[in-house]
Amino acid sequence: MYDSIKEIVKDSMDSGKPISELIIEQECNLSGLPRHEVWDKMKRNLQTMRAAVKKGSEGKGVFSKTGLTGGEAVKIKEYRQKHRSLSGDTMMEAIQDAIATNEVNASMGIVCATPTAGSAGTLPGIIFMLENRLKLDEEQMVRFLFTAGGLGMVIANHAGIAGATGGCQAEVGSASAMGAAAAVEVAGGTAEQSSQALAMAIANLLGLVCDPIAGLVEVPCVKRNAIGAGNALLSADMALAGCVSVIPADECIEALDKVGHGLPETLRETGLGGLAGTPTGQAIRAKIFGDNA
Repeated sequence: MYDSIKEIVKDSMDSGKPISELIIEQECNLSGLPRHEVWDKMKRNLQTMRAAVKKGSEGKGVFSKTGLTGGEAVKIKEYRQKHRSLSGDTMMEAIQDAIATNEVNASMGIVCATPTAGSAGTLPGIIFMLENRLKLDEEQMVRFLFTAGGLGMVIANHAGIAGATGGCQAEVGSASAMGAAAAVEVAGGTAEQSSQALAMAIANLLGLVCDPIAGLVEVPCVKRNAIGAGNALLSADMALAGCVSVIPADECIEALDKVGHGLPETLRETGLGGLAGTPTGQAIRAKIFGDNA
């Protein structure tokens, strides 16, 4: 199994194979499954993502049991149809799909955890926008997911992906980095440029705390996936333009780990600090769980 981003980049450069192909081969070797089965499993992940985006964007949208989140993907959809958005329709399409996915998650619907349920909207926000913008076919989209997943494994093995241990930088930050790197490949960039995009995406969200109100994966989690998608696309564009991260990707991952362990308990998914610790956040917690919760 690949142990570093540097190793993946070197293998890609030496073999002339894209990162996605290296990860497919690795998965076949590790799982013992034939290529077509490995491919079909990833294709089902793509289908699950598409279904979540569709569900969250239809009708009046979906709503959580608490009423804290829901219906905002549809609001963005209507806004895109009626107004000229400030950040451009391409970006707002990505934001819509990211929020739609996480609203489905908050409503107890089915999502593909990439790498977690709380960060499940970031990759769909990126990939389905790119499908329309770059006219991607299914093969390219499945390869996108292999690239994202393979690099995500390196992050998971060296820094972790759980908000409870590393803050939201470990969840949305990792998802954003995975998406940035995969976006570069699908846009025709090199493995080295994917590495640069991953590094910049991590650096941009380094230190992001995990402070869910009432301990629920709703606020601010849903909208942070929108930020994750936007950050990924900006990082990918910078890498494709030739911009580089001063700090190498593997060292950014190491920093992600150290910062995560340095965060106090109140800022690691406990629902005690950050936005969750505000008067409004605490009032919401009491309303949902009772004053003694």
